[in-house]
Amino acid sequence: MAAEQGASLLRWWAGAFVLAVGFAALGVVAIDRLSDAADPRATASPDPGRPVLTEVAGVVETTPPTTTAVTTTTTTSTTTEPPPPIRTAELVFGGDVLSHRGVVRQAAANGEGGAYDFGPSFELVAPRIEAADLAVCHLETPLSPDNSDLSGHPTFNVPGDLAMGLAGAGFDACTTASNHSLDRRFEGIVATLDVLEAAGLAFAGTARTAEEAATPLVMDAGGIAVGQLSYTYGLNGFRIPADQPWSVNVIDVDRMLADVEGIREAGAEFVVVSIHWGTEYRHEPNEEQRVVASALADAGTIDLIVGHHAHVVQPVERIGDTLVLFGLGNFISNQSVNCCAAGAQDGVIMHVHVQDRPQRDGFETWVTHTPTRVDRSDFVIVPVSDAIAAGGRGSLGLAELERSRDRTQAILDPDAEPSVGERLRVTEQR
Repeated sequence: MAAEQGASLLRWWAGAFVLAVGFAALGVVAIDRLSDAADPRATASPDPGRPVLTEVAGVVETTPPTTTAVTTTTTTSTTTEPPPPIRTAELVFGGDVLSHRGVVRQAAANGEGGAYDFGPSFELVAPRIEAADLAVCHLETPLSPDNSDLSGHPTFNVPGDLAMGLAGAGFDACTTASNHSLDRRFEGIVATLDVLEAAGLAFAGTARTAEEAATPLVMDAGGIAVGQLSYTYGLNGFRIPADQPWSVNVIDVDRMLADVEGIREAGAEFVVVSIHWGTEYRHEPNEEQRVVASALADAGTIDLIVGHHAHVVQPVERIGDTLVLFGLGNFISNQSVNCCAAGAQDGVIMHVHVQDRPQRDGFETWVTHTPTRVDRSDFVIVPVSDAIAAGGRGSLGLAELERSRDRTQAILDPDAEPSVGERLRVTEQR
């Protein structure tokens, strides 16, 4: 009996032990699950780097961590270069610089110690010239290097001091091919270009050597490379020396177009061709001007044609893409109605504005202008609009100035109100 009771007691303690072990195991799982719930890294999607505990029939199994492949995507960005800035430039051109004896006498009176001072003649228009990116004059006469052996019409030789006056007024260069280029023969060309060079003025149209004649004149204007060429219709009966055929440029369309090609090869982006042509004192272009202008424009390689010689203002037109200023009148001279025409005292400073075309090659161009008249009492070039606003200037009365303004306006833009600084409406010729 006692033995059976002892065995029964032993079985009871064994069962209690098994139950205790089972409850202990369940407690471990519960504690682990509570710990996972408190850990912020425990989510519905297991952390791939942490073991997963799973209860299977009271046994805790460990599942090895999973590995997730990470794919890195590289984004390549394309850098677009900004468009180049649009370049703009203002080019200024004046009419004939024709120093008759009266002009020279006034310069002598202005000067001291035997010098000729042309500065006062230009002082009223100098601010407009100096403001340009590039300013080009048309020197019609030879220059004397030492102010000696002077002469006037019909075979000129004027003081070399004129070159300093032009440079002081703001001009950067002068065109020199005219009917007076050989007034002092080839030696006069050499002397003239020596004087211009000493004054810091570039030149085109005549040359001292074959090498100089073959060297294109390309100048900078607001970052735009401007090529300048110059030609004349004739030489007042003088012949170009046989051994210096390159000394003066004369009108020959084929040769001119070849020169244009050459100056573009030398780097010119904007090409200006100045031409001494036309019928004196006639406002309308003559047949030669029309034919030559059309032939040059048709080539499509010339941007601007600037005309001289008529001594009166002539129209502005556009032939194809070429802007044509047929005649700028006189910048300075002693001509007047007494000898020539009422319009011979008139002139116009042309302001040609050049701008890159943003959508295609080439340039957009437009024109503004400053009408001028020479006051022959002291040979000062007078901006007409300024003198009208002042009620007159020197020997120029208000009525004379208004007639000068109206005469120039009728040639350049007859349907517009006279207004300086506004774009000229240019006749299109296609």
